[in-house]
Amino acid sequence: MIVKARLGAPASDDQMVAEVAQVLDRRGALAHPPVSLAVSDAVALAIAGLFRSSTPSGQVLERFFRQGVCDSQQLIEAAQSEQGYASAEGHAALYCLIGWVRAQVHKASE
Repeated sequence: MIVKARLGAPASDDQMVAEVAQVLDRRGALAHPPVSLAVSDAVALAIAGLFRSSTPSGQVLERFFRQGVCDSQQLIEAAQSEQGYASAEGHAALYCLIGWVRAQVHKASE
């Protein structure tokens, strides 16, 4: 399934860090957090921009960062691949990107 972010400026680094922390805190406080509890489109784009590179997974993130459109499965696989090399903070941000993709898929299937 193709997921689309509303195109606009990606979130700043400070906004991205704050929103990732807020979403993780809110999800952690709930026994069964809803799929819809995810970062904003701007933060999803910022996370992709942070991890874009010349690697195959980095190129998927680059395309999503530039175009705001990507196949959901490709984007999840790219984020999961990058998690293997990321710091703890980067891993958490990529987890939130994966959550954003799942929220978009869930919203489209309603």
